[in-house]
Amino acid sequence: MTFHSIVKFFFACIIFCFAGTVHAEEEFPELPSPPRLVNDYAGFLKPGEVNALEQKLDAYNDSTSTQIVVVTRENIGDYEPSDYAQRLAQKWGVGQQGKNNGLLILAVKEPHGFFIATGYGMEGTLPDATLKRLFEEIIKPSFRAQNYYGGLDQVTDAIIQLMSGTYQADAKGGKASGNKAIFIFVLLVVLLAILSGLSKRGGGGSGGGGFLAGALLGSLGSGGFSSRGGYSGGSGGGFGGFGGGSFGGGGAGGSW
Repeated sequence: MTFHSIVKFFFACIIFCFAGTVHAEEEFPELPSPPRLVNDYAGFLKPGEVNALEQKLDAYNDSTSTQIVVVTRENIGDYEPSDYAQRLAQKWGVGQQGKNNGLLILAVKEPHGFFIATGYGMEGTLPDATLKRLFEEIIKPSFRAQNYYGGLDQVTDAIIQLMSGTYQADAKGGKASGNKAIFIFVLLVVLLAILSGLSKRGGGGSGGGGFLAGALLGSLGSGGFSSRGGYSGGSGGGFGGFGGGSFGGGGAGGSW
């Protein structure tokens, strides 16, 4: 083999490897930037429908920490919808690490395919048989009638109802803050009682006792202390990104 042939072979290998990398990136898209829960790559939905679904799923994530992701694709090559959905959900890290409370809904245009992939933490509440029923009763008739938004809207509503109460968003120290506030309140009441007793005795201590009691009452009345925790759910401030959840093969779907 001549030197020229070796060089040509070397560059051919580089081009082949590069082409394979590009193809893989096209098969499995990178994390959306900015982060989104609804990723309509195949154009199933109108812009307003995408926004409506995004707002609903973002609010649900904000109040429960459970992440429901919708992905549509024109085609997925030689992959089965079940395999593709699991791989993409794992690649993106849908759900929270440790809780694994993520779910990815995949709709494929050609050939018609659909799959709902569940994270480890979702499999108990959403068994495969339940998801199969949702596909047969909601997705299949809606998609065959080209009512794509209606199908996705209804199936996400059904999933949210089934998952109700399973996970709650982290309280961000709310319990500890509440306990601390209660302790401070009890301490102030005790101090107030002591100062009130001193003021009734008269003498030089009455002025100081009355002043301190008034100051304490003022701080309580002005809202300087609060027994509320630090958590406030449902802010809807925009999806912040995926949390590194894991998937183990659960889910169901079929051809529509």
